[in-house]
Amino acid sequence: MENFKSVPQDLNREASGMGLSLIYERANRGSPNLEVHMAKYNIGVDYHKKFSYLVVKDEMGKVLRSGQVMNKKADVNKFLKPFTNDSAAVLESCRNWQVMHEWLEEMIDHVVLANPYKVKAIAEAKIKTDKIDATVLADLLRVNMIPECYVAPREVRDLRTLLRQRIFFVQTRTKVKNRIVTIVDRYPEEVQKWKAVTDQFGKKGRKQIEELCFSPMDRALIEREMSFIDMINLYIKEIEDVIGENFKESKNAQLLKTIPGIGQFFSMLIDSEIGEIERFKTVKKLSSYAGLIPATYSSGGKTTQGRITKSGNHLLRWALVEAVIPAIASDEELRAEYDFLRKRMNYNKAKVAIARKILAICFRVLKDERAYKKKNKIELEYKRLSRAA
Repeated sequence: MENFKSVPQDLNREASGMGLSLIYERANRGSPNLEVHMAKYNIGVDYHKKFSYLVVKDEMGKVLRSGQVMNKKADVNKFLKPFTNDSAAVLESCRNWQVMHEWLEEMIDHVVLANPYKVKAIAEAKIKTDKIDATVLADLLRVNMIPECYVAPREVRDLRTLLRQRIFFVQTRTKVKNRIVTIVDRYPEEVQKWKAVTDQFGKKGRKQIEELCFSPMDRALIEREMSFIDMINLYIKEIEDVIGENFKESKNAQLLKTIPGIGQFFSMLIDSEIGEIERFKTVKKLSSYAGLIPATYSSGGKTTQGRITKSGNHLLRWALVEAVIPAIASDEELRAEYDFLRKRMNYNKAKVAIARKILAICFRVLKDERAYKKKNKIELEYKRLSRAA
C-alpha cells in the first residue's frame, strides 16, 4: 500500500504533456494520507471496433509493453499473458465495451470501466492518439483516480439487452403503422371508414382496410407493411414470454409492479436499469442518475435552476415519464399532486415532477423491500388539509 506522495512524477512525456502531472500534483497536495492499492501490472486499453491499443505499466509507472492488438480473444490473451498475475485493467465505456470487458475479466484480476466524460485528461487533450489514451488510462489506474462506471452482472446485462430489444421492436412497429396511416390518408373518401374503427390494426381494423379502395401499388405496399407488423408482433411475443419468466423470479420487479403506472415490462426495465439499489444512498442521487434533477447555476450569491440535466440513464428516465399518465389515472394521491403542480407550471414540467415522485416511490420500495400501499381517503384528506394550511 502506498499513498499519493509516493507516486513518481517522472511520467511518460506524452502523458504528462496532457496534464497528468498537474493531476498528480493536486492529488499529492490535497490528499496526502489517502492510501490506494497499486497492482503489480496496470493495463490501459484504448478499445476500437477492429483493434485495441494496450499499454502495460508496473506500479512505478515503467512501460513494460505497449502495442496494437487485433480484437480477437486469442491475440489479447497472448499479449497480456506475462502480466496476468496481480494485475488490473481499465477501458472506457464505449460502443460494445462489453466484449473487451468480458475477455479481460477472464484474464485479469480486476477490470475497471471508466466514464469517458469524466476522464478529463483524455477528453480535454489537445493531442490525442491511441497510445496516449491507453497510457493515460494506465497511469490513472495506478493512482486509483479512474472515474469508474457501474458494471452490472452478466445476467443483468443480458436482461437489459432483451428489454432494449423489445423497445426497439415496439418503436419499429409504430413507425410501420405510421407509414400505413400515411398511405391511407391519400384517400380522403376512404380514410373516415377506417378511422371509425377503434383498433385500426386489430381484427376489425384489418378487415375494414381490406374493403377500402386503393390503387394496386398502394394495396401492395399496405399488405407488405401489414406482413412486417405480423412478424414484429411474433418477435415481441417471444421476448415477452422470456420477460414473463424472469418476472416470476424477480422479487424487486414484483414489488415495483405494485406502484401505480408501472406494469410488468416497466418493472423489469426499471429494476435492471437501476441495478443494485445500495449504490444510491439517497433518492436525490438516484434522481441524478436518471437525469431527472434540474440543472443548477450558482454565481455571485445568485442561484438559478434550469431544465432537467438529461445526463443520466435515458431509458430509466423514459420509463418513468411514460408511467406518469397511467399513474395519475389510477392513484388519487398522484393525481392530486399532479393537479396541484399544473396550477403552477406547464404540462411537461408537471409530468417530469411526477416522474421524479414515482422514482422516489421506487427508491423507497426497493430500499424497504415492501410493496407500495395506496393512501386511504382519510389519509388523502388529511394531506390535502395540511397542504391547504
